[in-house]
Amino acid sequence: MKLTFLGAAQTVTGSRYLLEAGGKRLLIDCGLFQGPRNLRRRNWDPLPFAAETLDAVILTHAHIDHCGYLPVLVRNGYRGPVYCTPGTADLCEVMLRDSARLQEEDAAFANRHGFSKHHPALPLYTSEDAEAALRLIGPREFDVPVSLGEDLSFRLLPAGHILGAASVVICCGHTVVAFSGDLGRPDDPLMRAPAPPVHADYLVVESTYGDRLHAARDPEDELAEMFARTFARGGLVVMPCFAVGRAQEILYYIARLKESGRMPNVPVFLDSPMAISVTDLYRRHMRDHRLTLSQLHVLDHAAFMTRTVDDSKAIASRSGPMIIIAGSGMATGGRVLHHLGLYASDPHNTIALVGYQAPGTRGATLEAHAPAIKLHGDYVRVRAEVSSISSLSAHADYRETLRWLAGMTCPPVRTFVTHGEPAAADALRRRIVETLHWDCCVPEFGETVELPEAPVRDSPSGTAQARLPNPLEHNP
Repeated sequence: MKLTFLGAAQTVTGSRYLLEAGGKRLLIDCGLFQGPRNLRRRNWDPLPFAAETLDAVILTHAHIDHCGYLPVLVRNGYRGPVYCTPGTADLCEVMLRDSARLQEEDAAFANRHGFSKHHPALPLYTSEDAEAALRLIGPREFDVPVSLGEDLSFRLLPAGHILGAASVVICCGHTVVAFSGDLGRPDDPLMRAPAPPVHADYLVVESTYGDRLHAARDPEDELAEMFARTFARGGLVVMPCFAVGRAQEILYYIARLKESGRMPNVPVFLDSPMAISVTDLYRRHMRDHRLTLSQLHVLDHAAFMTRTVDDSKAIASRSGPMIIIAGSGMATGGRVLHHLGLYASDPHNTIALVGYQAPGTRGATLEAHAPAIKLHGDYVRVRAEVSSISSLSAHADYRETLRWLAGMTCPPVRTFVTHGEPAAADALRRRIVETLHWDCCVPEFGETVELPEAPVRDSPSGTAQARLPNPLEHNP
């Protein structure tokens, strides 16, 4: 068996892992690189393998840094199955279509304004490419083994994080390789807690927050204080927000604050067609999350849903306190750029950052309190308050990740720490070594490692046995 790290190696983006096992070639996640230009350029690099030689793609979840490269793979000749949970399949329809549209719009904008060094500027992929990729998706339920051939199978376990998110557990003969995907938090108000596999011989674990703990403060309290502070000075709140998961969580807290009287009944706009569509999907996947139908009804009425461009532009004609929730979450594109251009220079206003801001993104620039941000080629002065709500996150912190790891019955032969900036990945590596005493490393981009067949393990009583409990089951 061989494992090659083609993305998410010492960075939080571009998740792609090539596993060669049982005579098959599997790609676990097929993500787009986002963030700094040097990472985004990797999206244009030639594939390090022939796409048609892959036997299957398995997606952990529908965030673009995990599924957004799939249309490129298909355009380059891949025609095999794409496996994921039903929730991820539904989200991919929203995410990939939107991503393709943005690729096309960005290329058209660059051509109109001469921003590109290439003439003409071309999208990384088109809507036709996205549709071709979507036709290959074959949903599989949680906790159901899926055969990929003789002595090769996989199972998807709940990972929390967002709707449909999964960890992937692959069995090849007696050897088990597990990929955590992005791990959610055990006490998330919307998503169910992530479930670890019983064991894995080789484990790939994410480390987005590998060097920090989440604030102990209640995010509802943090939001209430930020809203009150802003509204007292007559300002409005612009909130760059991820359409999947975070937008729904923000609406959940806003609904609670209004119901309890802890915030005034100011207008709230969800200015993201994608987030609106995602919110609708929660009804189709009730077992994936904690919300009841009545809570979903409240979410639907917590904000004005602005689907059209005209509706979005009309927000600017309003005055007085209000909340504008718009994509994208790291302010790398989308409708939030229009609102930042209008409102960032007013000191009465607040720009609320409610998620992880990857290095090199406009959100990270705001988080660093830069005096100006670049929007469509021009610099806009930032005089608004920039507030980071630190208690909001869909990723486990290092303590929660260690708790998930400790839920396994025995240590892996080797653990690979990925999907984190270098400092975060190494911090989690050290904590795993010091706390759990596991063999652990941080792989480099493009690195290939051999995974020898796992040794026969001893049972807890000391008697040798071929295998511990069924590795494709998960701990209750």
